[in-house]
Formats: sequence, structure tokens, C-alpha cells
Amino acid sequence: MEVPETITCVECGGVARRLTLPPEEEGFLPGDVVAYICPECGQRFDVVVEDEADRDG
Repeated sequence: MEVPETITCVECGGVARRLTLPPEEEGFLPGDVVAYICPECGQRFDVVVEDEADRDG
């Protein structure tokens, strides 16, 4: 499953970069926690990967 390298920081609007490396064999799976950090304000965000089918309906 594809997980973005960057997200928009909800605290300051900056660009938060992914800290978590993808697992080598299967990549990210639903339920995995992916950490991001914003270099502008220092906030860390832990995002749970959702199943794309669950998001659509």
C-alpha cells in the first residue's frame, strides 16, 4: 500500500516528512502506524494506515 512521503502539518501548515520506513517485503498494511515529523514546528504525528476499501464506503 502506498503511503505518502510528506503530509501537511495540522499545527503550522508546514511539510511533515515520514519517519517510518516501509517494511521491505510487503510494504505498509492497513493498521500500521506511520510517524511523521514537521521540521518547522517540531510536532510529531502518528497516522494509522486505513484500508482503501474502508475509506470509500
